[in-house]
Amino acid sequence: MTDLPISETARILSEALPFLQRYDDQTIVVKYGGHAMVDPKLAQQFARDMVMLKVCGLNPVVVHGGGPQINKMLDKLAVKAEFRDGLRVTDAETMSVVEMVLAGSINKAIVASIQRAGGRAVGISGKDGDLMVAERFVKKKTDPASGKTETIDFGFVGEPARVNIEILQTIIRSDAIPVIAPIAAGWEGETYNINADTAAGAIATAMQAKRLLLLTDVAGVLDKDKNLISELKISEIARLIANGTITGGMIPKVESAASVVESGVEGVIILDGRVPHSVLLELLTPHGVGTRVSRTGV
Repeated sequence: MTDLPISETARILSEALPFLQRYDDQTIVVKYGGHAMVDPKLAQQFARDMVMLKVCGLNPVVVHGGGPQINKMLDKLAVKAEFRDGLRVTDAETMSVVEMVLAGSINKAIVASIQRAGGRAVGISGKDGDLMVAERFVKKKTDPASGKTETIDFGFVGEPARVNIEILQTIIRSDAIPVIAPIAAGWEGETYNINADTAAGAIATAMQAKRLLLLTDVAGVLDKDKNLISELKISEIARLIANGTITGGMIPKVESAASVVESGVEGVIILDGRVPHSVLLELLTPHGVGTRVSRTGV
């Protein structure tokens, strides 16, 4: 591939100016997961992009997942996984593996990548600095035939009950990028695994972030003709679910995004992490690469 002409490079840099002004000193929370995290080239590009955002005056906060890596370690240790209603049941043995992988190897690998790219990063979990306190997640399911309601307990799976952003503010003020594993302590000191999307949403809300970016392995929300919906107002979501446009695993994702927007975050973007430099394309160019969920769609 040939290099861009100097004039074209200058034009691209110049077009980024209004976006840099829009996001100057603003907090941008990025949920990092999926293919973008396991592909070495994309992982390297992601780290460089986080450093670029920081150098350009934005305050990126990274919240990462790690499902494939957890599954690989559980298989290696011969720990049998149990699923109920499509969700993993996390017992004490599984939880110790989850914490080891998320707060250990994955978290520190991301930190190392950012620092190799020339930035500074601090890796923490929700336990550190009392960042997140979690409560046990339970799901109620009603049998349509009998009308009976069953409470499903997923073990040490939690949801954020309180977020204390002081530790994040300290890291940001020190000119470093926080990298957060979605592990949290409960009120009694027990350890919970939190869905990375949920943790990122809670942190974005508490930080009053300008944007929450959810990196996924799909292009975003698609219409019935499989075209990307680039702007999605929260008032439109119920209708699109009812008519079958939004289905499956995208339903909880957009409902969670709407909740985050209702809590004060200006926009939540569901974008394809498989696209090289997708975060920069979304934030710093007029050509967004995902679906933005917001109050007004503008």
